[in-house]
Amino acid sequence: MRDLFDDAAEQRLAAGAPLAARMRPRTLDEFVGQADAVGPGTVLRTAIELDALSSLIFYGPAGTGKTSLARIIAGITNAYVSELSAVNAGVKDVRTVIEQARERLKMTGRRTVLFIDEIHRFNKSQQDALLHAVEDRLIVLIGATTENPFFEVNAPLISRSRIVEFIPLTDEDIRDIVTRAITDTDRGLGASVTVAPPALDLIVQLAGGDARIALTTLELAAQLASASAGSGEVTAEHVTRATAVRAVPYEKTGDVHYDVISAFIKSMRGSDPDAAVYWLARMVNGGEDPKFIARRMMIFASEDIGMADPQALLVAHAAFKAAESIGWPEARINLAHAAIYLACAPKSNAAYLAIDEALRDVREGDARLVPDHLRDRHRPGAEEYATYKYPHDFPDGHVEQQYLPDGLAGTRYFRPHGAPDHADTAAADDPDDRP
Repeated sequence: MRDLFDDAAEQRLAAGAPLAARMRPRTLDEFVGQADAVGPGTVLRTAIELDALSSLIFYGPAGTGKTSLARIIAGITNAYVSELSAVNAGVKDVRTVIEQARERLKMTGRRTVLFIDEIHRFNKSQQDALLHAVEDRLIVLIGATTENPFFEVNAPLISRSRIVEFIPLTDEDIRDIVTRAITDTDRGLGASVTVAPPALDLIVQLAGGDARIALTTLELAAQLASASAGSGEVTAEHVTRATAVRAVPYEKTGDVHYDVISAFIKSMRGSDPDAAVYWLARMVNGGEDPKFIARRMMIFASEDIGMADPQALLVAHAAFKAAESIGWPEARINLAHAAIYLACAPKSNAAYLAIDEALRDVREGDARLVPDHLRDRHRPGAEEYATYKYPHDFPDGHVEQQYLPDGLAGTRYFRPHGAPDHADTAAADDPDDRP
């Protein structure tokens, strides 16, 4: 535990800090992006300016301003500000902060703001230790997380806090931040180098909405430019050398994981093979489990193609077996083969609708008996059952008789594509129910 913003420590840090750390905004007016959350006139900005905050959980990708906003709040508030990192803090540390907050409030009347970075890494007992202190406003909690708090943070703690979602910065936001860093004579590069327009465009493109990546790339490219002979101008080549491997955001267990697989499924459902291959490439590049991708395609083959092309399931199953036995990197070819096939295949969700409608009748309807003529004929007394008509004894192997139980006779579950009362696509489903 430490005082988050000790002035002397900040001054010592600033001298040798990376550019991304030096360029952290110090005021709300310097803060770039997140206008919907903290722009002028918003509830959160007003609460910050009035020093009337309740507990907050900042949620969003890296480099979008979560810690920066917490630092700005710390500089504005009259409260005592403490910090814990969920990576190395335990329940004992949490209890110490709470006891100190209680004593501070009793002795000086000064409240405490507690900032917890990566709060999703706290286990249940650590999070539970905060509950009463947050509920009683003994502390004002500001938690930061890159993971969806509704999955990673205890529900009671969420109910006592306001969730503020941070979104990736726009290209214009990144361009603004980088331009400030180039010209800032106090904390930035002080115009010690120039940046060619194509190089600036490339920095913005490679940042992917992450200010930290943009500033780190700028700093490394500027060092390369200064070390090379010539005018010290940062070129696109310097930027490329500074980012030999582009880090495309992808987490195998977080929101990006679910968003990308959802986009992959929806692209195949929409019969767009190019989009399907792109989202597949995102997963391949991110190191996703190839069997997970193949399993999703097997489900898709029956749910969204089904009887329109019964071969689709065989193709998807073959892709799964290939992924299982081959693995990365070669399995990418098998998965691309299957994804393109499934995207281009005709679509029908008739099988998916049929089983779900039948399940609804089973779960919500009466417990219906098997018709007598369909019951097992090998038990004693079976001769008393009504006579079953054996279809192979009739022309064309077909005979009319009741197969559904009483009360459901005549019900249609399977409606082939094109039938008048058939929902042709999965659009009738809630798109949020499944990827």
